[in-house]
Amino acid sequence: MNLSEINWDIKAVGTWTLPVRAAMMLFVCSTVVGIGVYFDTLDQLTMLESSEQKETALKGEFEGKQKKAVNLQDYQDQLTQIETSLDEMIRQMPTEDELASLLVDISQTGLASGLQFRLFKPEAPILKDFYSELPIKIQVIGKYEELGLFVSGLASLPRIVTLHDVEITPEGKNGDLLMSAVVKTYNEGADVSLVSTDAKKKRVRK
Repeated sequence: MNLSEINWDIKAVGTWTLPVRAAMMLFVCSTVVGIGVYFDTLDQLTMLESSEQKETALKGEFEGKQKKAVNLQDYQDQLTQIETSLDEMIRQMPTEDELASLLVDISQTGLASGLQFRLFKPEAPILKDFYSELPIKIQVIGKYEELGLFVSGLASLPRIVTLHDVEITPEGKNGDLLMSAVVKTYNEGADVSLVSTDAKKKRVRK
């Protein structure tokens, strides 16, 4: 079949041979389908992919919340334990009236351990979230065993006392040691009751 012999006028479609008409119909259908895919289906595929990603994210979020919901009672029990521990720590903090006697207790602990104080200097309070940190710079001289007794004595005081920035250097030739450190105690802040109340309200709302 010679294509040059075919009358390509659209009005002469009836005179085209069957293979030519079939090929033309296939071309037109393919063109229509291609245009439809380009202008419509591609957008739908993009939306489908976005929806699938969103579905995956929502499933992950749901699984996370489901695990939290299953363990909700455990979380509430842990929160209760934390609040109980916090209340106990707060009760171990000295009040303002007790600070003076606590300073005496710290110095007496050192003297009772056989140490000699070279420096005992309370610093300005450092405000924290719901308490004040009260640092005391100290320098004490004594034997290794006496330093150990002093540290143990601080830990056994009825109020919270911690030791920080410890430096120990030889002092003299008789085996004495010089310990420089910062002793910290903590004073309950004015807004502790508010913090405790807010925590309880949050727990009730949950």
